Amino acid sequence: MDQENVSATLTVAVPAARVFAVLADPTTHRAIDGTGWVREAVDRAPLTEVGQVFRMDMYHANHPDGEYRMANRVELLDPPRAIGWLPGQEKDGELGFGGWLWRYDLVPLGSSETEVTLSYDWSGVPQSIRAYIQFPPFGPDHLADSLRHLAELAAP
Repeated sequence: MDQENVSATLTVAVPAARVFAVLADPTTHRAIDGTGWVREAVDRAPLTEVGQVFRMDMYHANHPDGEYRMANRVELLDPPRAIGWLPGQEKDGELGFGGWLWRYDLVPLGSSETEVTLSYDWSGVPQSIRAYIQFPPFGPDHLADSLRHLAELAAP
């Protein structure tokens, strides 16, 4: 772990295209996450282009409202090798992003295995947000747990 980025890697016995399809489906993100923070996909269409925004209902006990909604903007989409998004929020019709990025990199290892790396990068978070959110906002096992959940969902 460096100061502003954490990652985990797992090799899964699933073709890269299948892993990518699961990641590109917002309805699977709740099960991949596993913290209970991610609830339901508001926008259920598959992720197909950079700039696409997909919203997720969320819950966190430390959030001022408890329940809230994230508006995520796809920043990287290179099927079946990489996908990533910036979480943000929508207020008065305007989107704003906090500066952290979720990214999955997939390396096919033959036709039936894929090395998946999940990265969380908060290097773009301004000090005004760092003053009230600790980064990373999850424990050290979260990324590895998420990759295991992804592997289970993608398994045939």
